[in-house]
Amino acid sequence: MEREFMEFDVVIVGAGPSGLSAACRLKQKAAEAGQEISVCVVEKGSEVGAHILSGAVFETRALDELFPDWKELGAPINTPVKRDDIYLLKNADKGQKIPNFFVPKTMHNEGNYIISLGNLCRWLAEQAENLGVEVYPGFAAQEALINEDGAVYGILTGDMGVDRDGNPKEGMYTPGMELRAKYTLFAEGCRGHIGKQLIKRYNLDSEADAQHYGIGIKEIWDIDPAKHEEGLVVHTAGWPLDDDNPGGSFLYHTENNQVVVGLIVDLSYSNPYLSPFDEFQRYKHHPVISQYLEGGTRVAYGARAISKGGYNSLPKMVFPGGALVGCDLGTLNFAKIKGNHTAMKSGMLAAEAAADAIIQGREGGDELTAYVDAFKASWLYEDLFTSRNFGAAIHKYGALLGGAFNYIDQNIFGGKIPFTLRDTTPDYAKLKLASDSKKISYPKPDGKLSFDKLSSVFLSNTAHEANQPCHLVLTDASIPLGKNLSMYDEPAQRYCPAGVYEIVEDSEGKRFQINAENCVHCKTCDIKDPAQNINWVAPEGTGGPNYPNM
Repeated sequence: MEREFMEFDVVIVGAGPSGLSAACRLKQKAAEAGQEISVCVVEKGSEVGAHILSGAVFETRALDELFPDWKELGAPINTPVKRDDIYLLKNADKGQKIPNFFVPKTMHNEGNYIISLGNLCRWLAEQAENLGVEVYPGFAAQEALINEDGAVYGILTGDMGVDRDGNPKEGMYTPGMELRAKYTLFAEGCRGHIGKQLIKRYNLDSEADAQHYGIGIKEIWDIDPAKHEEGLVVHTAGWPLDDDNPGGSFLYHTENNQVVVGLIVDLSYSNPYLSPFDEFQRYKHHPVISQYLEGGTRVAYGARAISKGGYNSLPKMVFPGGALVGCDLGTLNFAKIKGNHTAMKSGMLAAEAAADAIIQGREGGDELTAYVDAFKASWLYEDLFTSRNFGAAIHKYGALLGGAFNYIDQNIFGGKIPFTLRDTTPDYAKLKLASDSKKISYPKPDGKLSFDKLSSVFLSNTAHEANQPCHLVLTDASIPLGKNLSMYDEPAQRYCPAGVYEIVEDSEGKRFQINAENCVHCKTCDIKDPAQNINWVAPEGTGGPNYPNM
């Protein structure tokens, strides 16, 4: 098919912190050189920020470099961290506050801010557009354009108006457009579906450890003003999770008598009966957490996977014609539980390399090796290198011994202990057989602190055009019932936080049902399926959650 096309110097896929920071930095570099660089950002969400979800305690280091006058420019960063409270939850009723002296220094948040990353991205998009960047929300990048020499030269957006069988809808069909570029930066976030393809095609992870992931589930609550302490940061480890099924939680007191509360479940968990959603619901009943939520109102819900392998899991950053940035690359610093400042910096470094190449007159299609060199010389490298052992220590030694190791590594050696722990088993391979695992009986939600999946998805404002091809593609449709059900009691029923996957039994027998309209684009299924049988691809643009301020 002959498609329409547009040409730019740089195309950026994803209007998150890394993509928008890259766009802004490209335009800044062009202005400094007195040249024009055309930049386009495509975003699959209905608007910038619609698919953005993060804790988030924010370190301003990268933003200070990108926009030193961000306060005067009105960046939505208003709540400085006042205090850190860190607890080890022993069981459903008891928790022990950990003295600050015993907390790894990476988890101290003096000088940081509690923010809505979605709102920060909306602000970054405004700055980008003021600089001349073209930002196109509602357009899903479907695949990379690759020429006969094997170089990326842009992306193809997805077709619109196609029915579930792949046929054009009468009067509604719009073919995708080619957005061609000298260089293309992929900033899709964790487990980007094109980024995953590029890593495989160019063998970018051949020298890296397996990437590791968590699923973060988050809610926003309006709470009693008497219980609110603006700037308070609460983290917990332990219950309801354990060393075989690790994770941790957060509760941040933001502005306007609101708190954000969430649970991060490490996707290396081993029990196939575990449901991250239900673990989160019962976690909120713990007295350490319920003391803030009781009497409050839940106003938002969402979920998103995070890339947490860090330094050891970084793939090669560049390939002919483009680069990976942000969580598409895997720049989250798990020791700090922060990835937004690192994502921004990676985007800025890639942008500077691309801008210099264009200013020098290069026509694209080559590797931006200057990005790699700049990364190795930057504080971003130091940030990730000094935290390289954090996640592996928790996986190998558990919360207590792993925590002790990390305290020594971070507080005594400054992250430069003279050896590196490796963690090479992918998360999907960690599941035990159902026959070797203990079933988990979760309490019914009370409708006050805990809730069901469908009412939660409703709060995420998730919407998809129902009559379109399913964007959750099974490589082999027989595996869910023929293999996963007998071996693992089909864990997709439980690891999805949006009720997308069901085993339905009727007069015709059992079937594996995919409720794709519920999908909040968290990517957990693509990561955790033990047969690696589910491939998440982008649905029509604008589909998915519509988060107001996550």
